[in-house]
Amino acid sequence: MKIGFIGLGNLGVKLAGTLLRNGYDLIVRDLNPALEADFVARGAMSAKSARAMAEICDLVITCLPSPTACAEVMEGEQGIINGLSKGKIWLEMSTTDAAEVSRIGVLVRAIGAEPLDCPVSGGCHRADTGNISIFAGGTRTAFERVLPVLTTLGRRVLHTGELGSASVLKVLTNFLATAHLAAISEALTTAKVLGMDMNVAYEAIKASSGNSFVHETESQVILNGSRDISFTMDLVLKDVSLFYGLAERAGLKLELAPILIDLFRDSIERYGKRELSPNIIRRLEEAAGVEVLGQGFPAQMTDDEPEASGYEVVIAGRQAQ
Repeated sequence: MKIGFIGLGNLGVKLAGTLLRNGYDLIVRDLNPALEADFVARGAMSAKSARAMAEICDLVITCLPSPTACAEVMEGEQGIINGLSKGKIWLEMSTTDAAEVSRIGVLVRAIGAEPLDCPVSGGCHRADTGNISIFAGGTRTAFERVLPVLTTLGRRVLHTGELGSASVLKVLTNFLATAHLAAISEALTTAKVLGMDMNVAYEAIKASSGNSFVHETESQVILNGSRDISFTMDLVLKDVSLFYGLAERAGLKLELAPILIDLFRDSIERYGKRELSPNIIRRLEEAAGVEVLGQGFPAQMTDDEPEASGYEVVIAGRQAQ
């Protein structure tokens, strides 16, 4: 299977690297020619346009920063849709709006190709080792065709239902992660102000009912001082806003999501949209006149789970078809 991959950002570069490392016939494209050149030097090919890529690939993957960017890559004159044909698959791995991926999916199906939305969850460090989790929305037939690729890219693969369902679940889980990040920032700063040993505080939270994936990962880079989780404040704001929009369209009035949106909007005004997301804690550090730091924590997260073939997660009460 010849695979095209568009978008070599913080996440995409790791996903595409996993495909290349595992021997897939890979063609890449990115606005940054240096990123393309690195992949070409390692054995991949590059394409002169998204359309040209789609014309020669069986599967085209997009991993882009926003729904707007995806629409441009898909629908432009030299876009993916104009290069697709019957039997090909478009696989959207960006965190995007479910309504938007469904809209573009209609255009893809009109050609005779198949769309899937397959966002990932678990952090860039797990994408780097092929151990990230993947949600997949679309027909079961299309899902099964790309399942070998998905179980190379990720460890745990969940077929979530129709096209767009994976994107709904992705922004829901990102909302939860953002809520945990905001809460852990308050908890750690409070511990610092009260004079607690921050290494002890970290371990106490980890051993308690207050623990979370966010604490075990992002708290470490917070306490190191690097705050480097390869995710920025503008992306957090995009994701939580997408989640809030879903609820709003369903007539549900949320309470916590608007607070998080305001919190990150204000932080972007203070520190810039490309500030690393764990630095949301800076607001509290500056207000309290403290630095929330520990000792011996890593500057970046690495995945200690050995790379292995992935598998489909079977929902309780159901069987994989």
